[in-house]
Amino acid sequence: MRVTLERAGVDDGPGILRLLEANGLPLDGVLEHLTTALVARVDSRIVGCAALEIYTDGALLRSVAVDSAFTRHAIGTRLTTSALELARSAGVPAVYLLTTTADGFFPRFGFGRIARDEVPAGIRSSVEFQSACPASATVMRLTLRAVAPSS
Repeated sequence: MRVTLERAGVDDGPGILRLLEANGLPLDGVLEHLTTALVARVDSRIVGCAALEIYTDGALLRSVAVDSAFTRHAIGTRLTTSALELARSAGVPAVYLLTTTADGFFPRFGFGRIARDEVPAGIRSSVEFQSACPASATVMRLTLRAVAPSS
């Protein structure tokens, strides 16, 4: 089985939404960030996705999902690694995420738990923080580069 990863296109929206729905993940706002979303395909079928919302003060990693028939193929790991590479290339200082079920998955990439009030305002204004994820969700951060002190 050959799995390919690539940037999502406009036509991938419905497939991404179906995958998120099947995984019980929030749909709100994801289509507004297709230009920084990734998909994993087997042939032409979308079997995984991850989205990155880029803000001036960081990025939000969201919608990391894999089709249940393909969960033992490291697709989630590959998608997360690729999304983090995209964040690094965009020069964001840190990547944040919210999760209710995968707080054991993300530490392998360097994410650590933080308090909700430690998240910068730009990220907190996202649909994911405002309404799509419950307030009880675990908040995690991966620092990519140090922020220069203000003069």
